[in-house]
Amino acid sequence: MFPLRNYATCVLLFLLVLSDFSVSQSQSPCAAKKKRMREKVRNMFYHAYDNYMTYAFPHDELKPLTKSFTNSLSELGNLKLEHLPQDYNGSALTLIESLSSLLIMGNNTEFERAVLWLSENLTFDVDARINLFECNIRVLGGLVSAHLLASDSSKKLFQGSYKNQLLVLAEDLGNRFLPAFNTPTGLPYAWINLKYGVMENETTETSTSGCGSLILEMGALSKMTGDPIYESVALRALRKLWSMQSSLELFGTTLDIATGQWIEYSSGIGAGVDSFYEYLLKAHILFGKEDFWKMFHSAYVAVQKYFKHGPWYHDADMRTGRATYWQLTSLQAFWPGLQVLIGDVIAANSSHREFFHVWKRFGVLPERYLLDHQMLHPTEKYYPLRPELAESTFYLYQATKDPWYIEVGESIVNSLNLYTKVEGGFASVKDVTTMQLEDHQHSFFLAEMCKYLYLLFDDSFVHENNYVFTTEGHPLPVQSSWHDELPEAYIPNNWTSLKRRSTVNGISAMSLQVCPATNLKSGQHIESACHIPDARSNYRCLTDEDCGVDATTCRRRTCSMAGYCGLWLII
Repeated sequence: MFPLRNYATCVLLFLLVLSDFSVSQSQSPCAAKKKRMREKVRNMFYHAYDNYMTYAFPHDELKPLTKSFTNSLSELGNLKLEHLPQDYNGSALTLIESLSSLLIMGNNTEFERAVLWLSENLTFDVDARINLFECNIRVLGGLVSAHLLASDSSKKLFQGSYKNQLLVLAEDLGNRFLPAFNTPTGLPYAWINLKYGVMENETTETSTSGCGSLILEMGALSKMTGDPIYESVALRALRKLWSMQSSLELFGTTLDIATGQWIEYSSGIGAGVDSFYEYLLKAHILFGKEDFWKMFHSAYVAVQKYFKHGPWYHDADMRTGRATYWQLTSLQAFWPGLQVLIGDVIAANSSHREFFHVWKRFGVLPERYLLDHQMLHPTEKYYPLRPELAESTFYLYQATKDPWYIEVGESIVNSLNLYTKVEGGFASVKDVTTMQLEDHQHSFFLAEMCKYLYLLFDDSFVHENNYVFTTEGHPLPVQSSWHDELPEAYIPNNWTSLKRRSTVNGISAMSLQVCPATNLKSGQHIESACHIPDARSNYRCLTDEDCGVDATTCRRRTCSMAGYCGLWLII
């Protein structure tokens, strides 16, 4: 058995493969396949990267069908620049997004060249209206991650001469974000001009993800610069958003940052809210604050209770919990990966298999699939090379070492090469029924898709350190110096022994804040993460308060007239 960890770092046991285990893996029957698939993914990455550098650099993204470019950072959300300078050459978005992928694939030389180019040429002093959320996760996240990797002496980059150039750029960008938070509620504007701040008559509508998914990148920037302002404004926005939850502990999708009122009450785990849940958990891991864990724990239980239907998750009204839309969206496919990090592996596997079933049916994962009608959404039949299924496949393989996930990864790689690879890169799919292509290679194809597939087949990068991957796939190392509040069992070298305490059989891995594997020594049974045991082991009760939450349905158990806890109100 591996040594036990406190929750904040034990989740990364799924990402750490010890050397002795790696040796045994090298002798396994699937080792040759993994090596072959690793090289396939490497070739995919460089086909996309080289074509970007040839036809689109230093602009933002590649248009692979016409071998041209788009400055998409200022066009995200289908909103165009208002005052784009004629000599504006873009932000080299795809290059920034590719930095950590270059290192993971062992190309230190190209990483160093890219860092030097960015330090000498990139500027954010441009009259450009950008989406705060997208610029945060893509550009700030890419710069912060790459700076931390470049500063890691063990990687022996720049012959020890790196001078924090990326941190300087990140701090400049972070400062340009700050005017967006100057609102009555502390919730930030969704759009901001990099040169002039918030423009006159700017929209006050934003998404839950847009104001609740900033804490990793801006928190890390504060830790690195010593200036608390970035973490402070992101945390204030997060706490304000948290205060807006319904009595069911659910959240809507869109809101008004000026009034602090919800605009769209229907919500799920997909677009507009997905990374909000993700960042609650990952902020706890990265910064060690117990508040983040408490928020995630209650939010997760509410999601499992009101959104989950078998292996699927539908949308529901935050006020009533009633289902609104029965649909699968491609962005939901991140959820099984998040469940792995809290030890709810059985539930993660169940949902993941359903997503993969849809992938196999269409060859790729459509943007939206109507579960109640078992048909594609009539207008959202596209596939923009989204990486979430590959991400969850990587996490599940790390957690289980089930070779079936290697087969899933191989299927994803083969589909991408068959349907989306063109001479000029990899193109998005406009219609999954015809496989008609669209002229866009999103930067996240290099930042996430190729990275997670590569790590699925070769996880040597995560042997070196504990990492939290942002919602854009940028790795941030877990450092004890960033933990303001450490769990009881924490010790400096990151390894822990659980404090001995009496626990009720059936308690969840989530409530214990431990990896599910850690209790195998004692033979203790670990239930689903939403499970809360009854107060008494014999299930007797006096009131409903003596009853817990059912492990299978995530419904609250109630006390019967005979004095026993059960799902008596469920027909």
